[in-house]
Amino acid sequence: MSPISGRQAPSELTAEGIAASGLTSEKLSLPTLQSKMKCDPEGYEAELTLVYNQFKSSIDLFEQQAALNFTSLSGVSTDPTVSKDLGDRAMFLSHVTPFYPKKLVNFPKELAQLLRSSARTLPSGLRVHVTQALILLVNRKIVDIGETLALFMELQTLGDRVLRKLAFSHTIHSIRRMNQKHKNDMKNRALQNILFALLQQEDEAKAKRSLITLCELHRRRVWFDDRTANAICSACFHSSLRIMIASLSFLLDYEKIEDDSDSDMADSEDEQTANQPQVLLNKEAIYKANNKGTSSSKKKKQAKLQRAVRSMKKQQRLQSENNTTSYYSPLNHLKDAQGFAEKLFSRLQTCNERFEVKMMLMKVIARTVGLHHLILLNFYPYLQKYVQPHQRDVTNLLAAAVQACHDMVPPDAVEPLFKQVVNQFVHDRSRPEAISVGLNVIREICLRMPLLMTEDLLQDLVLYRKLNDKAVSASARSLLTLFREVCPSLLVKKDRGRPTNPKARPKAFGEVSVASSVPGIELLDQEDSDDDVEEGPVGLSDHDDQSDDDVNPGEEDGSCEKDGDDASDNESGDDHEIDEECDSDEDNKSQAAEEFSEDDDAIDSASATEDDESDDEEEGIDGDIMQDNNSWASEEDDVDEKVSKGTKRKISDIDVNAASNSLRALKKLAGANMEPNSLNMEDGILSNEDFKRIKELKAKNDARTVLAQHGFKLPSSDQISTKRVDAAKLEANIRKKLSKEERLAIIRAGREDRGRYQAKTALKKKKTGGSSNQQKEHQKRMPLAAKRSKVAKSKIEKKRKQARAGKQFRGRKAWK
Repeated sequence: MSPISGRQAPSELTAEGIAASGLTSEKLSLPTLQSKMKCDPEGYEAELTLVYNQFKSSIDLFEQQAALNFTSLSGVSTDPTVSKDLGDRAMFLSHVTPFYPKKLVNFPKELAQLLRSSARTLPSGLRVHVTQALILLVNRKIVDIGETLALFMELQTLGDRVLRKLAFSHTIHSIRRMNQKHKNDMKNRALQNILFALLQQEDEAKAKRSLITLCELHRRRVWFDDRTANAICSACFHSSLRIMIASLSFLLDYEKIEDDSDSDMADSEDEQTANQPQVLLNKEAIYKANNKGTSSSKKKKQAKLQRAVRSMKKQQRLQSENNTTSYYSPLNHLKDAQGFAEKLFSRLQTCNERFEVKMMLMKVIARTVGLHHLILLNFYPYLQKYVQPHQRDVTNLLAAAVQACHDMVPPDAVEPLFKQVVNQFVHDRSRPEAISVGLNVIREICLRMPLLMTEDLLQDLVLYRKLNDKAVSASARSLLTLFREVCPSLLVKKDRGRPTNPKARPKAFGEVSVASSVPGIELLDQEDSDDDVEEGPVGLSDHDDQSDDDVNPGEEDGSCEKDGDDASDNESGDDHEIDEECDSDEDNKSQAAEEFSEDDDAIDSASATEDDESDDEEEGIDGDIMQDNNSWASEEDDVDEKVSKGTKRKISDIDVNAASNSLRALKKLAGANMEPNSLNMEDGILSNEDFKRIKELKAKNDARTVLAQHGFKLPSSDQISTKRVDAAKLEANIRKKLSKEERLAIIRAGREDRGRYQAKTALKKKKTGGSSNQQKEHQKRMPLAAKRSKVAKSKIEKKRKQARAGKQFRGRKAWK
């Protein structure tokens, strides 16, 4: 208990009165007093009143100095001990405020008023202490963030780095904590209005700090709504150049930021999974958890299995969320995208800043046009004057040009830009790097607007695949692969290969495919017909099934023809051999067809003549439609006539009287009568199982087409618009010249695994394989006679050495 507990403290206490009463017999520091006040708040009200009065008097003194602009050397603000005592009292009072809510009800307002009035004149340390005290009150929800947000935004503009970092982090974390469990739209809207008002001010410092706060909250997905996105985009029209550049850079780098955040999340998930023990979910583990061990061990095993199941479900849910998240960019939720692009383009036309700023404006305009399928016809001639091989950052410029192209733009508006790219980059005197970039740009533009390509130009560009440079040949082959799927008729017959749809053509300008029924319902009909064919009707012989398969020999003829088209890339002799094989197959089929009955032959001949007439009409219509693009139709007239003779008969062409004589025709009529019944069984209403089956069949069909196209699949227009064009991919396969530092780094990297230098003779002696021939010769066993002679010679040599060993030879005597 405190000394004054049990008796009422006076209403007004002074330091002399407390000293006279003996209260200061025990000197207490502020941290100790703070801990005791938390244990016994009622017993230390007198000490609280004393500290609070001292704090008020110091505040009054500082405010008077700020009002009089007092800058004397003997001023209180210059004394570090006084400012330190004031900061300590502020922190002390903010810590004990929850225990004295009535006595300190005006304390938060006094702190905020101190920072508003004299924040610029306070010393840096004191200013940080007072701000920390106010942050503590906000974190304890004594003060609302809406009352102090404008103050914290103003504190960031004072030029104090420590204070700016403190106020910014507090603003972000407090708003993030407020929206952590559920989002309060009314509070968020009030806070957004404060930041939006600051963003529209002419003061550059306040507007910049407001923009940085909005961008950080949007990046952290705290304020991930349309209002924040439109506010960030509206900063592109600010009068300050720095704020405009900051907004443009955030819009351009948003995809990069998104990728970084995804990779960080993936890394954190990997770390968590690495730290957690791996539990195998198999039959053995489940059996052991339920049947083996004591009851306590079974409970532990079951709990471990349940934790593993929960973690697996969580990982699957996170993966599904990451896979199904739709593309989101601030540009994607513009309220008036056309007005935004036009206004930004008008600012680009009147901009006199450096080229980097113009480049950022062009990128944002192109991104907006491609994302929303806008029509901004004056933008393409503006880009055209920068399309030069020697232009700085030409790949980024070309990427912006590609991004601005979509199928809703008239081809006449983009054709001058397209021709400029072809004429400036792709010609015989151009460098291989420029040719490769030009071909890649042409491919990307034609992927979005295939109507720009002409037959002569495409055939000239495809010839670059025979160039010796790898980058150029790869780019030309990619262009060839694209047009094999988009419009094979523009290619020469030998370049078409085996397209999935030989009669494919690009949509005309403004053409839209409208779905008249449920998309993919024809896949169900095809599946039903395939099941009927596989099962086969009961009571029919194999000969009848064989005859049904032989009704359509034109399909196999078409396959032979496709094989001939694929093989046309080889020599002419191979084509001749393939034609002979196809002719031999046709002869075999004609011999098999002669074995049918006379009635069947009569029906076949009648249906064949009628199909010939209908095929001729269809060929005439196709010729009128594709007379500009289909240059190879005249070469295939003879082949089409042969194929049309063997096409399947239409069910409506079969005569009932003639069908009574043919079992095969009766089967056709029975199948025709069954089709409408199958469709009318449920009155055209599809169940959930039908939709699931349609989805599965679509997936199988897509996988089959991708395998047939060797992994190449044409993306849809929506996928193309959301995908950002990377300028680095336009320079794919181009070997850049390395600098001296890069070459030295490669050399040093190659020396790391290499040992110390040794002579070649020493390396030769260190043999890792078997022994040499010379060593093998020494190790070879000698015959017995040679061994004995060698032993005898060695004995004689030993005796001679011993005889010479005892005598010392001193040379010839001189007197002899």
